[in-house]
Amino acid sequence: MYKQARYLPAGDKGLVVEFGNAISPAINNQVRGFTLALEKAGLPGVMEYIPTYRSLLVIYNPLVWEPALLIARLREIESSLATSEFPDPVIYHLPVAYGGDFGPDLDFICDYTGLAAQDIIRLHSEADYLIYMLGFTPGFPYLGGMDRRIAAPRLETPRISIPAGSVGIAGSQTGIYPVASPGGWRVIGRTPVRLFEPSGSNPVLLSAGDFVRFFAVTPRQYRQIEAAVEKGAYRITVNQVTKCP
Repeated sequence: MYKQARYLPAGDKGLVVEFGNAISPAINNQVRGFTLALEKAGLPGVMEYIPTYRSLLVIYNPLVWEPALLIARLREIESSLATSEFPDPVIYHLPVAYGGDFGPDLDFICDYTGLAAQDIIRLHSEADYLIYMLGFTPGFPYLGGMDRRIAAPRLETPRISIPAGSVGIAGSQTGIYPVASPGGWRVIGRTPVRLFEPSGSNPVLLSAGDFVRFFAVTPRQYRQIEAAVEKGAYRITVNQVTKCP
């Protein structure tokens, strides 16, 4: 981890604030803290900030800020991060039907890891996954904390279309496809919960800094939950936590 963030130009109206060069909760915690501090500061001329695993892209109006002056102001905000307080995270409990048509790559991961399907499902569904960032498609959560025993390589040739709700593995990461899209992750299951509702007041369900926990359901239970989701009758279990799992 860098002792102090690095500020790197990104075109004529962007700055990358880089807190480290690894995927780790500590570095991501700094990214999250800086994002919240920027929201609180409400700097005029700062139009957008996009957090990632280890950095934050700040989009600004070059007619309002000269880069050197903006960097100086951002360093002031950075210096206050040690005393900032985060809101308590929450854990979203998401149902997943594993294997079969819902998870066509589960058998591959069994062969690749040498583990039985029930062991892969158990290991995948017993962790609390930190949502490091959202990206790729609207609301796609990049989740950290997966057991390395079920890590597996991406597909050699990405699929043209992966159904919305598909839960996949790529290397030591796991994630969820919010919308139908091309993709190269190994799909092991699917959730009927909608992560992206473009017509909703809050289109994206999940937020960086919170957690996801999966639980296995049968195909029949999946269809029942899917029907309830369609009617707007399904309620996701969300637990407030006072300390990170």
